[in-house]
Amino acid sequence: MTKRSLLLAVSCICLFSVLTQAQQNKEGDRKIDSLFASYTSNTPGVAVAVVQNGQVIFKKGYGMANLEHPIPITPQTVFDIASVSKQFTAFAVCLLESEGKLSTEDDVKKYIPELPAYAKAVKIKHLLAHTSGLKDHGAVASIAGYLTTDMMNTSQVLKMLNRLKETDIMPGTAFRYCNSSYVLLTEIIKRITGKSFADYTTEKIFTPLGMLNTRFADNHQLLINNRAHSYEKDNGRYYFKPSYSTSPGPSGLLTTVEDLVKWVQNFENPVVGTREFIDKFNEVSRLDNGNKVFIRLDDGDSIFYAKGQFVTNFKGVSRIGHGGHTAGFRTFLGRFPDQRISVIQLSNDEHNEDLGGRYDIAGFYIKGHPMEKKAVNTAPAPTNTMAVTDNFQPGLEKFAGTYYCEELETRYQLAVKGDKLVMSHIRLDDIPLKRTADNKFTGSGPNTFGFEIVFIKNDAGGFSGLSISNWGAINLVFSKI
Repeated sequence: MTKRSLLLAVSCICLFSVLTQAQQNKEGDRKIDSLFASYTSNTPGVAVAVVQNGQVIFKKGYGMANLEHPIPITPQTVFDIASVSKQFTAFAVCLLESEGKLSTEDDVKKYIPELPAYAKAVKIKHLLAHTSGLKDHGAVASIAGYLTTDMMNTSQVLKMLNRLKETDIMPGTAFRYCNSSYVLLTEIIKRITGKSFADYTTEKIFTPLGMLNTRFADNHQLLINNRAHSYEKDNGRYYFKPSYSTSPGPSGLLTTVEDLVKWVQNFENPVVGTREFIDKFNEVSRLDNGNKVFIRLDDGDSIFYAKGQFVTNFKGVSRIGHGGHTAGFRTFLGRFPDQRISVIQLSNDEHNEDLGGRYDIAGFYIKGHPMEKKAVNTAPAPTNTMAVTDNFQPGLEKFAGTYYCEELETRYQLAVKGDKLVMSHIRLDDIPLKRTADNKFTGSGPNTFGFEIVFIKNDAGGFSGLSISNWGAINLVFSKI
């Protein structure tokens, strides 16, 4: 074979490879269209972007950003990305560490001294890795009688945390998802820099990256161009489901798929942070004993946690990312670094996940590596799996009475109504309780997470109080009045 023939053969092979990849991408485009074909001018929808080898190979909007004023979703539509926000908060903390302004080994009380003196110091690294053991402020608020539509700013979250004297687990010993940790991180940033968390992240991250339609919402009254409203469907009809994000950090980042493209590109070709900084940021976090921070799944598999991101491996394909859910927003950002593929999916439809996406989309573009659908529910409200009886059992009257929690300044009235023990709060609908054991009950109302109650016996054979636990708060004690 002559040199000319060899060069021609190589050129043909390269051209064939390019054409094959282009054909694969077009097929992926068609499959994404089919995933979201049910989104129309009468429904909410989704914005999607796919980045491959540092370049955008797909971006498109489906459905409507606003159903009252028919405005279609585009790649420029602004969404509240919920818990996908956490990686930006963690990134800002790590930037400060790289500048020598803090250490992740620092005790949080160094910067927020008014916090309680816990049995073991809570460090910044514990906040980043969800190993602080602190109670989740949203979970606590649910027990305290707050509604999901109530606004709670950072100052109010701090006041609540200051009253909670104990951690649920010993800091640094295990993963326990906690939004409160990321609120504290924003307060640390504010106290170190003298700037609001929103302004600091805009200055240090969003402006340098050209993410000009991105901002943390520290005021729910902010006027944001092209903002999507979120919706939930009930009995065939969509209803507006507002987001009142006023304590940014764990959530509350307003952004677009176009801007998030610039964010994922920064991981490949850093503009903010160095290559060494990015590699360190992507590392899995560690418990105090040196083991990796992980979550064991029901099937025995494990998912690891880095700073604001979950780290998984599917059939040889590594994935770093996070999902989010607030109000009716359902969001996802996943990076597959070995394949140089990133998937961004932002929806204003509470039921978006019923249509598929996320790993399906990644699988359309990653040849030979079909993605398994293993969603990580980052802040689940677990369903009760204990045996439950609805049958009336004599003696429910002994549980009746008024119970008060000093930490939360909250009281509940328990009374027998018909054949049920019913829990009442001045701000909530009555909650019928289900008995699971002699002195244990479960309950869940339209404005509360599912919870478990354990009545505390006294020496006289009666009950001195009760403790309430849910997915993010353990043993909040109420004394019987």
